[in-house]
Amino acid sequence: MYSAPTKQPHPIKNRTSFRDKIPARLVLYFLSWSGFLVSFMMRNDMNIALVAMISNSNATESLNNEHTPKLNLGGASDDQISGIKSWIIGSFFWCYVLSQVVGGIATEALGTKSVFGWSQLATALCSLLMPLAAEVHYAVVIALRSIQGFASGLTWPAMYAIVGYWIPLAERSRFMSSFQGFSIGIGLTYPLCGFIITKFGWPPVFYTTGLLGVSWCLLWYALAFNTPREHPRITKEELNYIELNVGEEVLNSVTMKVPWRQIFLSLPVWAIGITTFGRIFVHYVFITSGPTFMDSILKFKVSTNGIVSGLPFLGSYVSAVLFCYIADKLLLHKIMTLTNVRKVFTALSQVVPGLLIAALGYIDNIGVLLTFWFIAVMLITASYAGAMANIIDLAPNYGHSGAVLAFCQTIHMSASFISPLTVGYIVTDEKSISQWRIIFVISGIIAVVTYIFYQFFATAEIQPWNALRPINNQEDEEAKMVPSEKAEKKYIPKST
Repeated sequence: MYSAPTKQPHPIKNRTSFRDKIPARLVLYFLSWSGFLVSFMMRNDMNIALVAMISNSNATESLNNEHTPKLNLGGASDDQISGIKSWIIGSFFWCYVLSQVVGGIATEALGTKSVFGWSQLATALCSLLMPLAAEVHYAVVIALRSIQGFASGLTWPAMYAIVGYWIPLAERSRFMSSFQGFSIGIGLTYPLCGFIITKFGWPPVFYTTGLLGVSWCLLWYALAFNTPREHPRITKEELNYIELNVGEEVLNSVTMKVPWRQIFLSLPVWAIGITTFGRIFVHYVFITSGPTFMDSILKFKVSTNGIVSGLPFLGSYVSAVLFCYIADKLLLHKIMTLTNVRKVFTALSQVVPGLLIAALGYIDNIGVLLTFWFIAVMLITASYAGAMANIIDLAPNYGHSGAVLAFCQTIHMSASFISPLTVGYIVTDEKSISQWRIIFVISGIIAVVTYIFYQFFATAEIQPWNALRPINNQEDEEAKMVPSEKAEKKYIPKST
């Protein structure tokens, strides 16, 4: 079983080259950011490729159809094609939800480096095999998508588990913005894949995303390490800074069984899971149903639709960095307590977008509507300085944070398929603004109501079940970010 290493001395060098001047934490940020970017490209490539795989669309009309393979539908009738599409898209998310707890357990046993790396590699290999699977039978495509969904579900618990060891409390919100690499992934996938399909057909879409995934895995295995003490190139200065500013209960942690029962009974954990369900529900209305709304109601052309649909997600990364930076500054200057910071940014990510999306169906001016749309999508990222960062506050121990995330993800990622199903059930006529108005209002209500639970029961205090011994209270943890002037400085000064 994997366990966090104890403080055993090992060679730690001072910075002697340009490579050594790059902080190990910055490298981890880049790996996290790029990892989620590539992961979401492999996740969303099917959404646009599937159109070309089944029918002759405008995107592929310039190609020689004789050389453009089609998905083997196994003799399915036209009435069955819609169901097949739903199975192909939905199979990813059903298995994604099922693998969350497995991700927490696997991370505890094997460590983030193995779990995150192997899950990405499995997803990439499935992408490379997708064109062959499509020629065999659509059922094989469903099987590969299921494997991709299960593997991708392991990535979030794995990455959360490593943050408690690597990232000091004062930098934690900022580091969480790296998870927003997925926004860049979503924003880039549609225009890139659309271009590839137009010029070369749909099979190169999967070869491109698959090769990106494999290439990223090589970087990950070369540069990622589970803890600072395992890193062969970290400097003594950075190691001391990290170990002086992460919780003592993290540094002194030993192999221990994840307290699943206590996690299951924890109201603060349930508060995170429930509130983020509301956020994911709204987010997936924008992700999965947004292009349909723009096509059916706003009457945008395909090219315009793709650009307008993707831009808010590209902007989401910038907003995520900004929100997380502000959150860290609020903590650093003791303007707000950690618990209040988490609640304020969670409200910003849900209550405001909830009100904005509820208003969309009543706006006649396209400019105003798109402004509300863009603001809502970008504000949703404030959750990474709120409830999503709150997971590590509750359980910073290696493995425990991954387990808490796995539990919360099981709850809130169910919204990833409940949201599209709800839209499909209510919006039977895609050209009916009254039906879209209903789904927008329902989404807003869900976002606001689920936040209320978080407001009452959320906390940023480290939970007693996080360790097997008494823990410092949260005030001690926050005090580490702004040490007293009289306090003895134990870190090694920066070398000149």
